[in-house]
Amino acid sequence: MLPSQTLLHTAVFALTVLQALASDTFIAAVYEHAVILPDAAAEPVSPEDALALMNKNMDVLEEAIKEAAQQGAHIIVTPEDGIYGWLFTREAIYPYLEDIPDPAVNWIPCTDPTRFARAPVQERLSCMARNNSIYVVANIGDKKLCNSSDPSCPSDGHYQYNTNVVFDSEGKLVARYHKYNLFMSEIQFNYPKEPEAITFETSFGKFGIFTCFDILFREPAVVLVSELQVDTVLFPTAWMNVLPFLTAVEFHSAWAMGMGVNFLAADTHYTNMSMTGSGIYAPDGARTYYYNMKTEDGRLLVAELDSHPRRSPASLPAVNWSSYALSVGRFSPNDHDFGGLIFHDWFTFTELTKPGGNLTVCQKDLCCHLSYKMAGKQEDEVYVLGAFDGLHVVEGQYYLQICTLLKCKSTDPSTCGKPVETAQTKFERFSLSGTFGTNYVFPEVLYSGVQLAPGEFEVLNDGRLISKTRPTKPVVTVTLFGRWYEKD
Repeated sequence: MLPSQTLLHTAVFALTVLQALASDTFIAAVYEHAVILPDAAAEPVSPEDALALMNKNMDVLEEAIKEAAQQGAHIIVTPEDGIYGWLFTREAIYPYLEDIPDPAVNWIPCTDPTRFARAPVQERLSCMARNNSIYVVANIGDKKLCNSSDPSCPSDGHYQYNTNVVFDSEGKLVARYHKYNLFMSEIQFNYPKEPEAITFETSFGKFGIFTCFDILFREPAVVLVSELQVDTVLFPTAWMNVLPFLTAVEFHSAWAMGMGVNFLAADTHYTNMSMTGSGIYAPDGARTYYYNMKTEDGRLLVAELDSHPRRSPASLPAVNWSSYALSVGRFSPNDHDFGGLIFHDWFTFTELTKPGGNLTVCQKDLCCHLSYKMAGKQEDEVYVLGAFDGLHVVEGQYYLQICTLLKCKSTDPSTCGKPVETAQTKFERFSLSGTFGTNYVFPEVLYSGVQLAPGEFEVLNDGRLISKTRPTKPVVTVTLFGRWYEKD
């Protein structure tokens, strides 16, 4: 046999073995961490003090990683800022940073800690992964030297990046991602010159990774899912909940459903800043999630997922989000539209004045249609149908199209859009649709007590979000959250 033929047969055999070893499902874990924060200090602490604080947090994370591995988890995601906290100045965070090499160097810090610059945090994370035979995803800080020949080099001579790292089950560094879309308070970090689209392959699927605020922007979020076709997104976050649409568990679950991927979201836990809400989400709904604004407890979540969700019979069919809404005329005309703010965006509302019926509300090019029947409306509760079509400009600039059925905080119309967590009114049925100009629409149903509704609603391929249970649990919001990336 010719050498080339031998190599071909060897390659085919290796591929066959890999396919045989590939798993149809895997066990995922996320850990919501109540971060031990540093003391406020005007001056940078010593490297020794910085490492001592980080080791306290890693002690907690290590116990969670061990427990996840004991439960059979193949991969665990830990939160953004989970090792040293937040609210640093650029100077104050420097002692907490390490130089993180490109994963192409093929490095296992646990077994070769002195190969590069001193990196005790990477060494310890690598050993956690290796000793427990589990992929470990963590968020740390990267520092990179630069010089005057680089016109964008900071005056202190180095870049600082908010960075996710992934170590495989042998402890090897397999992924490094620099956060591109920094939140407005992240003055301690630089953003990379170009957005990164980071993926890595495993025997249980193709993974992509980004951080917190990145989810609201095309790069890297849409690129990873729509162009690079990842199966699962890893998402360290420090998410500050904003009702009624941007509470962590509801938006992250909706994003997984709208994008058709698994989504592993690990949030920091700090109720003083409304940080909580972690979950393991599949395209057909949440597998498990955690939302707790009452105590300062961390929580480990573990669940099984399909390795390749797009192949799953439960995956959503292709949805034309405007098909139904464009095919019908306006429902019952109303003369009582009014405006109100939701998270700084000016919505057009109309009240649900009857226990059942059909309503339409429009703003610019977006018309939202609702067909509904309440199962015993509470007299002291007011619900509205709302529409927003425009540019959101507060903590970032991005185009939105939103159709929402929501409970007002009181019977005063001026409270419509204010944060609400509880309700008593149930619905016998609802059907919500809109004339969306984007295909990126995320369906949300939020019940009283900030509870999700997996399996209790569905999205039809003509773009209608409809209830499946009769009656529902008390409803806080039913929303189609459209992110018009194409207009950015």
